[in-house]
Amino acid sequence: MSAIISGSVAFDTIMVFHDRFRNHILPEQVHILNVSFLVPQLRREYGGCAGNIAYNLKMLGEEPLTLATVGADIGSYADWMKSHGIDQRYISTLNEHYTAQAYITTDMDDNQITAFHPGAMGDAHKVDVPTDAGGKVGVVAPNGPEGMVKHARQFVDAGIPFIFDPGQAMPAFDGDQLREFVEGATWVAVNDYESRLLTEKTHMELEDIANKVDALIVTRGAEGSHIYTNGQIIHVPAAPISQVADPTGCGDAFRAGLLFGLLRDLDWETTGRIASLMGAIKVEQSGTQNHTIDAESFKSRYESAFGTSLDVAIGR
Repeated sequence: MSAIISGSVAFDTIMVFHDRFRNHILPEQVHILNVSFLVPQLRREYGGCAGNIAYNLKMLGEEPLTLATVGADIGSYADWMKSHGIDQRYISTLNEHYTAQAYITTDMDDNQITAFHPGAMGDAHKVDVPTDAGGKVGVVAPNGPEGMVKHARQFVDAGIPFIFDPGQAMPAFDGDQLREFVEGATWVAVNDYESRLLTEKTHMELEDIANKVDALIVTRGAEGSHIYTNGQIIHVPAAPISQVADPTGCGDAFRAGLLFGLLRDLDWETTGRIASLMGAIKVEQSGTQNHTIDAESFKSRYESAFGTSLDVAIGR
């Protein structure tokens, strides 16, 4: 049994500006803004929510099924996934499009200016949830809005429990649409800011949302996470980290940990801690798919972080 991950597959082009935007952008002149930044540092990363979740879940020893639409330029990313043994049979190439991509420029104050081209992601609704693929659980992660709605409904119709993970796609939906996602989902996963936006748009309190699903998971950065389930709130501490190299993709690594626990039928305390440690490992490395894990070091860090042993198989 595996996890069906509906979401984006994207290229991230990351540039570093060795100065501060505020030294070059005049607030009183933004109506005629015309600026150019020299970026001597540039790297291209493999990303997208579905791609990142699949990468992390594969490292944990599971067999993720990625459901996404990509463009004709996917070649190097497809090679990367193949080299890591990630199943691509449900990734559809739309040759008339580019793959979704983000162009991110970061200054010395860690401010960012981002341009995002959705490309093939905007046609995610052209593919269907593979209901005969043996998926035990699913995820509806940020993607083309029409695709997210369609895949959530298909998970419901097929009786496949799924995580609703709206992420940065939340502004694309109104309150009625978000309530439909919550009603259909088995679990909801959001960060602290997204949880506030979700309650504001749906006019539902967190407890109300939690009562409609088996669990509501709210991540809170360095403060850990809260899991609302069965009328209680489980606090999961953040795993210690050696350095903060790059938080991008941390949430996707965390969600892979959630999926791992759900696939293994683990309790929420253990599942939450595995997810927390996956997020910590990601934060310590730049890029969304450059970190690695092995079974022994993962179990050792788990015991050190949480004071208890992890009696479950990890890794390939």
